[in-house]
Amino acid sequence: MSARTESPVRLAAEAWESLFRAQVAVMRRLGAGPAFKNLAVNEYDVLFTLSRCPSGWLRQNELNDNVLLSQSSLSRLVERLEKRGLVERMPAPDDGRGVLVRLTEAGRELQKDIGREHVRDIAALVGPALTAAEQQELLRLTEKLRASVASR
Repeated sequence: MSARTESPVRLAAEAWESLFRAQVAVMRRLGAGPAFKNLAVNEYDVLFTLSRCPSGWLRQNELNDNVLLSQSSLSRLVERLEKRGLVERMPAPDDGRGVLVRLTEAGRELQKDIGREHVRDIAALVGPALTAAEQQELLRLTEKLRASVASR
């Protein structure tokens, strides 16, 4: 879509629509790639999020804040990952209703294996489409948008 003078509301809607459609197109291509032959993208998202947790353990409700799943869907997904030996859960010691989740060693290894291939697949898609400067600008803009949304 070409840049043109529009109302701020229309421009915001079109920018969001474009960002969303680009994300959908990229995720469909990545999800169909070889990196995800043994694990779905949303399952990998959980493993990846847990891999970035400094303490190792993350409250399930905090995990829910970082993935694109409903609380009930996340609970079922974590249960499946636990049955596969990729995560473990335990009750939060300071909260009888809270649940802590962490990667098992098998989960950590699988996340690393998929992650390496996934990063190469991302580079193969993004690299030809955007210059390094454009990638830096996209990173700056998306971080700015996320920070603004988080602060509201």
